[in-house]
Formats: sequence, structure tokens, C-alpha cells
Amino acid sequence: MISKELKAKAANFLQNITQHDELAEIVDVLKECTSTNDALTPCLLVLEHVFTELLKQNAFPLLADVSDDKSVPWLTAKYEETFRVIISGICHEKQSEGVQAMVTAMRLISAETRFGTPDVKIFPMEKLKQILEQLLSPKRQTNYLINRFSEYSSYPDVLHFTWKLIPTLAPKGKSPSDMFTQNFLALLGVLAITKEITSKENLCVQPPAHEKVFDYQTARKCLNRTWSCISLWKHTEENHKQLLIVLLEKMLVHLDKPILLTDFLMESLDMGGAIGLLALQGIFILIQQHNLTYPNIYEKLYSMFEPEIFHTKFKARLFYLADIFLSSTHLPESLVAAFAKRLARLALVAPPQDISIILYFIGNLIIRHPGLKRLLYHHTGGQVPQDPFIMDERDPVKSSALDSQLWEVAALQQHTIPTIATAAKFISNPLPNTEWDLSSVLEINENDIFDQEIKKKAREYALSFEKPMSMYKPKSDRTLQFWNLF
Repeated sequence: MISKELKAKAANFLQNITQHDELAEIVDVLKECTSTNDALTPCLLVLEHVFTELLKQNAFPLLADVSDDKSVPWLTAKYEETFRVIISGICHEKQSEGVQAMVTAMRLISAETRFGTPDVKIFPMEKLKQILEQLLSPKRQTNYLINRFSEYSSYPDVLHFTWKLIPTLAPKGKSPSDMFTQNFLALLGVLAITKEITSKENLCVQPPAHEKVFDYQTARKCLNRTWSCISLWKHTEENHKQLLIVLLEKMLVHLDKPILLTDFLMESLDMGGAIGLLALQGIFILIQQHNLTYPNIYEKLYSMFEPEIFHTKFKARLFYLADIFLSSTHLPESLVAAFAKRLARLALVAPPQDISIILYFIGNLIIRHPGLKRLLYHHTGGQVPQDPFIMDERDPVKSSALDSQLWEVAALQQHTIPTIATAAKFISNPLPNTEWDLSSVLEINENDIFDQEIKKKAREYALSFEKPMSMYKPKSDRTLQFWNLF
């Protein structure tokens, strides 16, 4: 049925709402399109318009206002049936149709709350729960739906009731499927939680001017209940990384007892790689803000610097953490020298964009710890048959870094990329009084380096005594004595 016919039937029904057949036909078309995965948008828009108008006119009572299930009016039953069909359309195989189904459902929730029974306006929690259940599909990724839902979760009332529902959607006692976990973590990633959410008016509920719908303490309790569930699930490596990101960026500051995360973070730290790096950041927060004691933290940080770290998206986070951990001037020189030496060795195999970060980082360590200047010019002089630095030593203090030199940085002065060669020359020049700003190079990539190089103006060198004015050689060229071109 084409859109014009649907609109005509909707108009006829709104003129006389006792003609039930018109509305029933439109709902039947939506059911058929849903079952056959045809386009839903025309039906969705027409039904959204019809029921919004009916809700404005209070043409039928909502199901929550009907006392006896046996006496549910026809329009009320048809509205509930239609809403269930719309919910089923969210899992449409075409993403744009699924998004439109979710948008229609959210608009009907808004209209139901705004234009429902005047005396009592209750937020339809059950309908919102049905939408969230579709977002948390155990069979397929729903990032496209979650991203669109994030626009609605920015409203204080939707955010408040979503947080109240989240703990009820987290399975307890058993681990859900990997796809459900992935969608669940993605949903948590878009839900805000803060004490002050006043940027927008409410989507549905309109409280008195002195009241707020969103309650931080309620949301915080729900967050803690949610964490107690998901922390017990079994996670794949990818989901484990996503869990740590959500924990660090969204949940950690709102947990009642963050110190209880210690065991979880310790186990994650032992896994190494990107997971270990994210866990290291969590441990640092516990050390800094909750007085956690971790005696081998520098050994763990030292072990993070492997060639593989340059091929992950978390390398900037590692340098940021290392810069904070090594900021104290009371650290042993042997410890800091080990970091400088290990990074210098890694610079020989690192991608060009990471070499710049390493060089500035090493320079900052030497500025911060003047005793490391002995790595530039060894105090005993002379030559040694091999570098005394032990790269494979896991304890940085025992790596004999102070007996070595930064010959790797000197070698990089001959690098083919001029930017890197120039940066490596800091060991041959007087060091500045202030440290280099790492933020300018942490996010640089190979394309940025290439663009910088081609924008530089190369110096022009004369290749002949006479400036060529044409394609022919100058008259004084002796080759003309032996070759006759024309």
C-alpha cells in the first residue's frame, strides 16, 4: 500500500474514530511489512501521526489507567498492539528502518506522557524497557541503534528512567552471550551520570519548576548494582577491553567502594597488552586517589614498553601514564635511566610518528633528572666491546642502564626523515630549561609527517653555469661539438 493511500485512510479515521476498519488496515499493513522485512517508514509515520493526535484529544484511556483488563477499550488495545509491532520492527534487517521504528516508539512514549490522562502522568517504564531490550540484542550488533538512542538519553527524564531499568536488564548468575555483552557495554558508554544534568528540558515528564526528574543518587545506586553483575561475567578479550574503557571513563568515580576493584584490575594487569595498559591506568587512579599500595608498579609499567604497543590505539595513553609515574624527582636514577634506555632501543624499530614521541619523552626525562646526562657523555670515556644495558631484564633497576649511553639517539640523527633527524640532535645541543610539550606529538600519525615534509620549501641548488631558457642546451656547451640535435 503506497503512502498516499495510508495517509488517506488515516485522515478518514481521524475524521470519524468509530471507523475501526481504517486503522486496523494500516496496522495490518505494518504487521505484513514487519514479517516480510519490507519498508516500514510510511506505515510508521502514519501511525505515529494518528496516535499522537488521538493522545492529544484524550480519545482513549491508557492501559495503566484501565482498572479491569476485561473492559479495555478497543482503541487502547489497538494502541498497545501497534506499539508491540513497532517494537518488533526495531530489529529490521535494514538499519534505517530499524532506527525509524525506534524513533517512532520514543515519540509515542513522549506523546503518551505529555498528552495522556491529565490527572496522572506516569512515565511508561515498560515501553522503554521493551526498546532497551531490542538495543541489547544477543544475536547482532546494535551500535547504530544505540548511537541514535544516545540523543534521547541526553534528556534528563529518559536518562533517569533508563538508569533505573539498566540493572533489571543485566543477567544475574550466568554470563550472557558475547554479542549481548558488547551491546550492553556500548549502551553504558553513551549513558551519562553526573550530579548536574540541566542542559536540556525533559522529553516526556514536565515536573514543577523547582523539581528535577534526574536523581544522581538513584542513578549511582543503579550503576553500582550493574557493575556487581557485569564484573562477574566471562568476557572475551575485546569485551574485556571495552569493559575497562567504560569502567575508567564512566563508572569508576561513581562506585561506592572503588578499592574493591583491586583484584579485578590486578588480574587484568597480568593479561598484558592493551588490557594490561587500561588496568594500569585504573590502578594508578586507585594509588593516587584511594591510597592503594602496589610495590611492583614500575616493573609492570616497564614491561608495557614492547614493540607491539606501537601498533595499538592506546599507545598515547601509555606515554601519558609513564610521564605521570616518572614525574617525581625523588625516583632512583637507575630506574629512570632504564626507562630512557629501553625507549631509546625501541626507537630503532618504532614507526616514524612514534620515534618523535620517544625522543621528546627521553629529553624530558633528562631535563627532569639532570643526573641522566651521564647517558649522553659517559663519565669514564673510552669504548666498550658491547652495550652493558640488559634489554631482557624485567627489573629496570637491574638493567645496568646507568653504565650505558644513548647511542641509539645518536644513530637516529642520520634518519632519512629530516624531522626525526633534527629531533634526535637534542643530545648534541644544550638542553632547554623547560620540558617539551608531548601533547603536540602524541596524536600525530604518518600522514601528518608526510604533509609536513612536502610543505617544506627545499633549497634550490644551481646545476649549470647558465640558466636554461629553453629545452636546448646552452651555446657554450661542448657537447654541441659532437652532437647535432637539429
